[in-house]
This record gives sequence, C-alpha cells and structure tokens, in this order.
Amino acid sequence: MKDMSEKDIEQVKEKEGEDIINRLSSRDYVMALDLKGTTYDSEAFAEKIRKLRVQGKSNMTFIIGGSHGLSKAVLKKANTSISFSKMTFPHQLMQVILIEQIYRAFKIISNEPYHK
Repeated sequence: MKDMSEKDIEQVKEKEGEDIINRLSSRDYVMALDLKGTTYDSEAFAEKIRKLRVQGKSNMTFIIGGSHGLSKAVLKKANTSISFSKMTFPHQLMQVILIEQIYRAFKIISNEPYHK
C-alpha cells in the first residue's frame, strides 16, 4: 500500500466510505474518529454521551477509519468528529482505546469510581 498514488488512496477511501455509509441507520448518531475532530478529556467525553442520551440519541455509532483515514462522504455524514490524539494508532488498538473510553464514560456518568 505504500506505493499507492493519491488517486488510488482516494478511491480506496471512497469505497470504504460507501460500505460504511450503507451500514448506517437513520437512527444512528454518528461519531467519526478523525485527527481533525474535537478532543475531549474523559469527563467531557462522558458529558457528551450523557447529553446525547438525554436528547434521546442513544444509538451512537463510532466510526474508526482505515490507515488512510475516512472519506469526505463519511465525515460529512457524521454528526460529529472526535479525536483521541494527533497520533496514528493501529485499527485494533484504537478499538480497545475507544471501548475503554466508552466504559470510563459510563462509569463517570453513573458516579462510580474509575482509574485515573
């Protein structure tokens, strides 16, 4: 994949984007993980999730892009973009980080202790 042209990369992102968009429901509140997205600390992320739940947006869908990021169409479809870091992480590691932060957010929302 290192030898791919910018055009090839865009085509891959567009194809991945179409596949992602086709899996979304109109009920989904879509949060795209993007380097240019809003950054949160754990408490602010928990507050965002809490507010969304209060607004009835409990069907939250998080989208993690491939190695080249997300297509413009996916970013446009997303209700919001969030960034966990300016660093790039392997897809599998980002899944674990995201799940841990969602777990931590629900612990915060429930006023339960969590590791700092």
